Amino acid sequence: MRDLASEALPAPLFDEVADGPAGGVAHWLTTADGLRIRVAQWGAQAPHGTVLLFPGRTEYVEKYGRTAADLLARGFATLTIDWRGQGLAQRLLAEPLLGHVGAFRDYQQDVAAMLAHARAQGLPEPYYLLAHSMGGCIGLRALIEGLPVAAAAFTGPMWGIGIARALRPIAWALTGVSGPLRFDHRIAPGQTLQTYTQRAGFEGNDLTNDRAMFAYMQAQLQAHPELAIGGPTLRWLGEALRETRALARLPSPPVPCLAFLGLEEGIVDAARIRARMADWRQGRLVTLPTCKHEVLMETPGPRAQALADMAAHFLAHR
Repeated sequence: MRDLASEALPAPLFDEVADGPAGGVAHWLTTADGLRIRVAQWGAQAPHGTVLLFPGRTEYVEKYGRTAADLLARGFATLTIDWRGQGLAQRLLAEPLLGHVGAFRDYQQDVAAMLAHARAQGLPEPYYLLAHSMGGCIGLRALIEGLPVAAAAFTGPMWGIGIARALRPIAWALTGVSGPLRFDHRIAPGQTLQTYTQRAGFEGNDLTNDRAMFAYMQAQLQAHPELAIGGPTLRWLGEALRETRALARLPSPPVPCLAFLGLEEGIVDAARIRARMADWRQGRLVTLPTCKHEVLMETPGPRAQALADMAAHFLAHR
């Protein structure tokens, strides 16, 4: 079996758009199934441990530079990742702007490589999980399968996809036949090859109420369009539907958990988040009345409060 910890090579980190703390570094990793992914780390000497930050779909390590700075100010190192098929990680289709995955469980191979790298780099322990959106789906699976973290926090976790009830049977049917009929590599209906922040204006967006943060995300992709991906393929959508349904049937893991849900959530299924947290014995749900999907990219007040709550939660479970 490939030694995941021995194959890290220096990778680019676009500091000028990340706005992260000084001293950040990035590495290429090779997963057990032979794909190249990228990780970035900040704060290797932090006193309180390391946050393993699992980004969402379409995201990339630079997007969390400011979050890493806020975590470091609170005493935590950060290690984050470009999942397979996005950011600078290896793309999976000839059209690189399509969001695609072979199977949702494949992301667990990225998690394994990331964890091996954290240990090889000697990043300070204990480890904590902070997972957003699609990263929340990947993170919940990882926790259930024994990810060695002392505590976890989720923001807008994708424990269900925000699809109108009337359209759900159509989504299931279309993704169900797209594989056997060999068109599951095509983009899902209603999607485009542009990333959301490139095609949407600030007014009416579903991500954040903070204009400066929205501009921050736009500027990153304007400076480095190679980081961008657009809409998901039918394969990704079908895999996501099946994985979120499978996870909904499993009990919550015995890990202290804090989850944040903006009451203006319009991307993921808020009902699934509420249901999961109502059943998580060591869990607590925090609802944020003035927040949309991107809690960590929100206006300064609720964003600072969420980060303070996360830090207190992690420190309480060292």
